[in-house]
Amino acid sequence: MMLIGNLDGMTVFARVVEEHSFSGAARKLGMSKSAVSKHVTKLEDNLGIRLLNRTTRRLSLTDAGSTFYQHCARVVEEIETAEHALTDLRGTPRGTLRISAPLTFGQMYLPQLVTEFMEMYPGLHVDIHLADHMVDLVADGIDMAIRITRLKDSSLIARKLADYTGHVVAAPSYLAKYGEPKTPLELTQHKTIVYTNITSPNIWDFEGPEGPVTVRVDPVMSCNNGEFTSIAAIRGLGIAREPEFIVAEALSEGRLVRILKDYDPLNNGGIYAVYPERRHLPSKVRVFIDFLVEKFRGGLCSFHAEACKEYEEGRARQRPTP
Repeated sequence: MMLIGNLDGMTVFARVVEEHSFSGAARKLGMSKSAVSKHVTKLEDNLGIRLLNRTTRRLSLTDAGSTFYQHCARVVEEIETAEHALTDLRGTPRGTLRISAPLTFGQMYLPQLVTEFMEMYPGLHVDIHLADHMVDLVADGIDMAIRITRLKDSSLIARKLADYTGHVVAAPSYLAKYGEPKTPLELTQHKTIVYTNITSPNIWDFEGPEGPVTVRVDPVMSCNNGEFTSIAAIRGLGIAREPEFIVAEALSEGRLVRILKDYDPLNNGGIYAVYPERRHLPSKVRVFIDFLVEKFRGGLCSFHAEACKEYEEGRARQRPTP
């Protein structure tokens, strides 16, 4: 049978599969749950085959549904590509821009950046996902992500926004109690705090006066959030490796102290905007990345002080009044 009259149903069906529910698809599509269900039912009736197994608890694809979804996904992608191309011709980005970013970096920087960006493009809706774990941009329907890393080869396209520097830090109270290590190898005799959303978090690499040094630390605490580990360090729990943008204020105020200054901790890297490889980059993604590049043109420090001030003021407003 001809499917040309079922493009809406194919689009809805693809979204149901990607969101794993009718209600999730309804939210993404701006439709009612019943309308989504009717589209899928009509599509199944026209095809003469069941695409989804429905229970009160979950949905699952039939064999036919799994095969059909692969084709629907390609059709929907072509339609979206065509729409993006027309949007580019009109010159005004529209629709929903889905962004993923690390939790602490996102809290510190994105409110100011996104607010300013949306004032420039009021027709856009921005959907932000903050998480310290690595998201799958394609599977999760993310248009672009900000990643702080030493970028490795992947199927993603990356554009560098800024460099970032890492430091080994400890609280004055910790150093007064346990002493200050003079070489990385002395870290094995100290309490350490590690950030776990990296490969081999217990392996700390350094470049020093005598060359490369690798140390396996035995942490007293591990956490997947950099702000949490920095607070633990400030409270004197142990020695931590932290990005400068997280600990800059604590260092300037003396709540943390840089140690092992003669040794590059080799947790430096870059801040990147990454997006899936596509034949046509949507204008909403392109203009936002261009905006970020311009904002960070002077380096991360040029934007850091103002962003940190807004972040801390926001946190202060959220604290309960004694």
